[in-house]
Amino acid sequence: MDSCIVVHSQFEHGWPFVAEHFHCLWKRQGEVAFYRVDEKPRQGLKDIIADSHQVKRLVSLGMEIAQEDLGGLPNLQEAVFQPDLDEELKAYCEKAGIKIYRHSSVGYWGESVSECTLALTLCGLRRIPQLHHEIISSHEPWNYSFRKNASGQPIRGGQFCDDPGFTNGTVQGKRVRIVGIGNIGSRYASFMNMLGADVAAWDPFASDPCFHRSGARKIWDLDELIKDADIFAPMLPLMSATKGIVTSRHIDGLPKGCLVVLATRAKICDVAALRKRVLADELALAADVHDIEPLPLDDPLLGRYNVVHTPHIAGRTMHANQQWAEILAAQFLPHTKGD
Repeated sequence: MDSCIVVHSQFEHGWPFVAEHFHCLWKRQGEVAFYRVDEKPRQGLKDIIADSHQVKRLVSLGMEIAQEDLGGLPNLQEAVFQPDLDEELKAYCEKAGIKIYRHSSVGYWGESVSECTLALTLCGLRRIPQLHHEIISSHEPWNYSFRKNASGQPIRGGQFCDDPGFTNGTVQGKRVRIVGIGNIGSRYASFMNMLGADVAAWDPFASDPCFHRSGARKIWDLDELIKDADIFAPMLPLMSATKGIVTSRHIDGLPKGCLVVLATRAKICDVAALRKRVLADELALAADVHDIEPLPLDDPLLGRYNVVHTPHIAGRTMHANQQWAEILAAQFLPHTKGD
């Protein structure tokens, strides 16, 4: 049996469907040795894999790898190692002629996160979660009688229950402003563009084709981007260069009533400034990621009419798990039973 998958339970806690999907993909090509491991401290591959001298293809997920493990696989030709090998072991593999396959990006969860961001945007515009919750205990949401606010402006009537104090209604015609036009932001931008929004983006790290294929107009200055935002979506990954890149000055510069959508990492923004304006009823918020996780049950953001929440679930769909395996499986050489 020349194909082998070894997965530690710690890996499956975060990615529960990856190993099994890899197994299904490879079973179509022939028999596969499949090992699930739960020992602590973790065993080496040499203690787990039977007939290790036959193994030519290996997927190791969550296992600690030592040189003696690789030495016990004398015919290994191709492999995936997660976590990545250290430099010494990479050099060993290169010398031994072992091809190592890796993810070149986080494209495996790009679709899941961007689609969840679209859903959060629509929920923020139409107050869908709030209304779902309200009709469980009251018929008041069904009351569409005409009403005005203290200033005499209409706020209710004829199946209208959006909040006119914040960006609401359709995506079409909205000024959508995005920070980050990479793997996730470009997909989200294309959705907004397709739905008829005016989409513009700022990203000092992205190449021009990222803007072109998403239909987003490139803005060269972040201060300029925020000035007219109806919907503002900061979508950069969190790293040293992006932490706090959306400053309190940028948050304070957003137009009153703007809907802020957070679905990558909260701390690319000055969250204290964002909280302050949301709690002051100056901004609406639709967020899958938060500065504190889990949010305390007494957090003042919870239960507000201008806030939509999900508990950091945007990227971990079953599809994202399967994509994790498929992107790597596609890199292995064509294989049929008996190779």
